[in-house]
Amino acid sequence: MIFKAIDTETRVAALKISGAIIISKGKLHQLQGLPGFCAVTDGTVRAAVYYYCEGGECEIVSLDSTLENAGIGTRLIELVIDEAVRLGCSRVWLITSNDNTRAIRFYQKRGFDMVAVHRDAITEARKLKPSIPRVGYNGIPVRHEVEFEFRLFNGIELKYVN
Repeated sequence: MIFKAIDTETRVAALKISGAIIISKGKLHQLQGLPGFCAVTDGTVRAAVYYYCEGGECEIVSLDSTLENAGIGTRLIELVIDEAVRLGCSRVWLITSNDNTRAIRFYQKRGFDMVAVHRDAITEARKLKPSIPRVGYNGIPVRHEVEFEFRLFNGIELKYVN
């Protein structure tokens, strides 16, 4: 498995895994214009992460993988944290949906803290992206954004769980 920055050769395949548009905290992100990293094996993109850094914070906008339980998502998160440290960010944060219990578990096991639940944020996001499903994993209604953060101090990792 090769991990590398998303470039012109890998961007189209990475977008097929992640989709083109993500909405978080009311902001519409076009993944095509964001930096990211991908995992490639045998010339095929297997996973991708996109991020957006601004104002000393770094948001993981999207993390998707076609292979689970292989450490790929963890490695992609590590690459984003390394980039956030390089840029002097104070935190790395992300949003997931209230129904995505696997993601909620995944991020907490990797040292991210749950810091907020944005009630009905996904209900509002459907105005910008009507394709967001109303019912998600395990029949759970998709309504709220759950925010996680990984704190950094002066661009140094406070905690790093592998």
